[in-house]
Amino acid sequence: MTKIFRLTMAQLNPTVGDIAGNAEQARAAWAEGKAAGADLVALPEMFITGYQTQDLVTKPAFVADAMLHIRTLALDCADGPALAIGGPMFEEDRLFNCYFILKDGKITATMRKHFLPNFNVFDEVRLFKSDEIAGPFSIDNGIRIGCPICEDAWYPDVCEAMTESGAEVLVVPNGSPYFRDKFSIRMNNMVSRVVENNVPLVYLNLIGGQDDQVFDGGSFVLNRGGKLAMQMPVFDSQIAHVDFQLTDDGWEALPGDKATLPDSLEQDYRVMVEGLRDYMRKTGFKKVLLGLSGGIDSAIVATIATDALGAENVRCVMLPSEYTSQESLDDAAAAAMALGVKYDTVSIAGPRAAVTEALAPLFGDMPADLTEENIQSRIRGLLLMAQSNKFGEMLLTTGNKSEVAVGYATIYGDMAGGYNPIKDMYKTRVFESCRWRNANHRDWMKGPAGEVIPVAIIDKPPSAELRPDQKDEDSLPPYDILDGILKMLVDDEASVADCVAAGYDRDVVKKVEQLIYISEYKRFQSAPGPRLSNRAFWLDRRYPIVNRWRDGS
Repeated sequence: MTKIFRLTMAQLNPTVGDIAGNAEQARAAWAEGKAAGADLVALPEMFITGYQTQDLVTKPAFVADAMLHIRTLALDCADGPALAIGGPMFEEDRLFNCYFILKDGKITATMRKHFLPNFNVFDEVRLFKSDEIAGPFSIDNGIRIGCPICEDAWYPDVCEAMTESGAEVLVVPNGSPYFRDKFSIRMNNMVSRVVENNVPLVYLNLIGGQDDQVFDGGSFVLNRGGKLAMQMPVFDSQIAHVDFQLTDDGWEALPGDKATLPDSLEQDYRVMVEGLRDYMRKTGFKKVLLGLSGGIDSAIVATIATDALGAENVRCVMLPSEYTSQESLDDAAAAAMALGVKYDTVSIAGPRAAVTEALAPLFGDMPADLTEENIQSRIRGLLLMAQSNKFGEMLLTTGNKSEVAVGYATIYGDMAGGYNPIKDMYKTRVFESCRWRNANHRDWMKGPAGEVIPVAIIDKPPSAELRPDQKDEDSLPPYDILDGILKMLVDDEASVADCVAAGYDRDVVKKVEQLIYISEYKRFQSAPGPRLSNRAFWLDRRYPIVNRWRDGS
């Protein structure tokens, strides 16, 4: 009789701190696996607590609560398949990132993470202790399974040690957040582990948003030689069953469904939608509002919000001044109508006159400058925050990565808000995303299909409209040049000389460099937003606010 091992892969979305809710998801996945005749039901890394917990995991009471639920799960899931789930554990005053195997009412095996990531958004060396490499565990049908935890599979050592100790299949639980084009990096690394050790490998990842990070799932199974046996979708919760058959060469996964993965532009857009959707759901907010200016940034944020939450939960507000063009008024109204969201108008003329009058004794005959422009922005921020307070709607802010990088935003003004869906998207890619969304609709979008961002908004020159005939290019290089320089200085940590060698004017590069450094204090106080790149502002890139160094190359 052919020997079969059935694994249930639970690619699910936990919530940080909702230990009871996460345990209930695990219990439901186990029940589904039991009904399907599974031998093992596997959940991702740190599933019981959600991921990343940051310093929350250093609280002994938090870890004790997680362990209580782990032990309760073991008792509740005693009659059926083994259950594998990630969580934290204190042992002799040391905190470990663990993967627990629950069987017959108890914890039968515990893997402790060996390699602790300490780069980009990860800070695990600060939180956890590394432990010796664990050996494989066995379940009823005799198969021996090794479980390298996430980072443990990115290097040869742990997988090699586990297979040398007898592991016949590697099951890798992950908490691997999205950045653009990361999937191919994961796949290449996992193929290397398979080729090196000549055993099948299961890559199981989280999905869902947590603050600035979105976990994209995309779990998969590889057979010997790196051959893809099955592929789960990105961003969707899914429970899948995969059968391994014992052959003369060892265990082999039988072919399963292979999801088609979207291109990076679609995945970026999905990240912004899912990031906002989960931020709202997990914090308890139901509705959002935003200032809709008639420009492209607020238009795409309104569209993302509608796709994430539904038109009934999105309200847009036009806040015109004497500098607001009729074109902007028309474009904003057209965008709101296309999305089907509620649209209100609140003029800033009265508050602006009152502020001007109040400051007149101090400002006297001093000429108008950036101060008066910022007053307009801050009045808009005040009026929007007042509505947020009154109506219980979370305010979205709408600055793209190009503006966030060079400080082309007013602190306490258009930077006011609780979340920024486009914080890690450069302006040139905002244009691409708008065109993509107008041409595409998916079943995970709650907004309407068709042209939801009027072409007039996409085609017109960007402007803050804070003074007569103002254009962004009055203060900044054209966005194609600015974004090219920013990608080098910010994303690639390139030098000024590198930028000049790439063809950019040195004076322009030095101006952009100066703007990046002097704007750090603004970013320190800015709203969170979903990470799209591997060099997003906040955890990926931690610079001092006070910094006198400049690149002299």
